[in-house]
Amino acid sequence: MHEYSIVQSLLESCEEHAQQNSAKRVTKVVIKVGVLSGVEPSLLETAFNTFKEQTICHDAEFVLNIQEVVISCKECQTTSTLSKREFTCPKCQSINIDVIDGEDMYLMSLEME
Repeated sequence: MHEYSIVQSLLESCEEHAQQNSAKRVTKVVIKVGVLSGVEPSLLETAFNTFKEQTICHDAEFVLNIQEVVISCKECQTTSTLSKREFTCPKCQSINIDVIDGEDMYLMSLEME
């Protein structure tokens, strides 16, 4: 489960941001996880809640936003959010597309005191 190593990096990043802002604790961590990121959201949340105890995030709320796949069609120049894992443009059915969101995981925001 690579979610554990992801959470360790996330907690280190939270620690760095808190130090840079002279914060004593992190109260909220907001993450965006793309459905194609390879990260299992429930495992990520479990790992965060397991490892946060001895860190600056020990009381932090963990908010997980799931990002669907967003594509840009090179044929009709339409941007669409895919509701299914069918990688075709919903407007013109072209497979000549670029995935523009939904593949990554981002730390979106921290609330600190």
